[in-house]
Amino acid sequence: MTSSAAGWAGILFWALLGKPAGAVDVARLDYQLQPRWLAPSTWVLEGAVDDFSRANGCNIINTAFLSNAAGTLVINTGPSRMYGEQQRAALNRVTVQPVKQVVSLNLHPDYFLGNQAWGDVPTAALPGSRAGMQAEGKAYEDNLYRLCGDWMRGTEFRPSREDIQPGRFDWGDHAMEWVRLQGHTDDDLVLIDRTTGVLFAGGLVFAERVPTVPHAQLGRWIASLQVMRQWITQGQVKTVVPSHGPVHTGTHGLDQTLDWLQWLHTRMQTSAAKGLDISEVLHLPIPERFARWAALRPEYSRNVTTLYPRYETEQFSLQTAPTVTPQ
Repeated sequence: MTSSAAGWAGILFWALLGKPAGAVDVARLDYQLQPRWLAPSTWVLEGAVDDFSRANGCNIINTAFLSNAAGTLVINTGPSRMYGEQQRAALNRVTVQPVKQVVSLNLHPDYFLGNQAWGDVPTAALPGSRAGMQAEGKAYEDNLYRLCGDWMRGTEFRPSREDIQPGRFDWGDHAMEWVRLQGHTDDDLVLIDRTTGVLFAGGLVFAERVPTVPHAQLGRWIASLQVMRQWITQGQVKTVVPSHGPVHTGTHGLDQTLDWLQWLHTRMQTSAAKGLDISEVLHLPIPERFARWAALRPEYSRNVTTLYPRYETEQFSLQTAPTVTPQ
């Protein structure tokens, strides 16, 4: 089976398990979180493959937890206080092990706005992510209130309180490793479970959805994806849990994210060289291979408006660089 076929097989497996990922009860403000067993001691709660909206409660993120004799480790806390509370209730239906640590994989709002529900346990992230949460948390909070309305009732941003240190550690009988990468943000934390082969890839991997780029550096992001791809091809990783998109086996999500980022870089570099303005770039056609991806048009617009000015500046610098005449 090719890596692409294996990826689709993994996505199909999860699709057959029950209700669509991220299905919510809007009338009851119920995220209907159902932990899905992923591997020994490991569960995932899958968000909608979509853009933020009231229809999905702004739940577009995959959160997860690892629970064994060492206790419970929670990964990401969702977009709201309400999500965090319902996440905690869902977890308690599955395990009696106490939560020992809650970790957010980057600084974006749906990774940590549920922290209020976890005020009695350690909440951690990389130092750069914690600083970003503090600097941007209020703006995140305000924006999600605007987008999601009542789902955000009572939500106040609470940055993670402790620094996580990259490196290997044991969680019960699981050999684990925190790895710091970069590109989606300045501090992208991923977790490898070397016992089960599960990779929690954070915002570096998007599957069936256009990536978001508010803090992106495309070159570093592409390099990080290539590192993770090696982990898979070398057999260190079997299952990928992206923060956005279906859980899958193989390199499917990484390949999709790489494809988009490389195409986006080429489009903007070429457009800047031609002297196109931003409105012209926004109206260029998008290749058919991306047509079915979630959030295509809004994210393409955000991608371009966020990143294109850098390409224009670089092109202007090239055009205005002084010419040195040999003496």
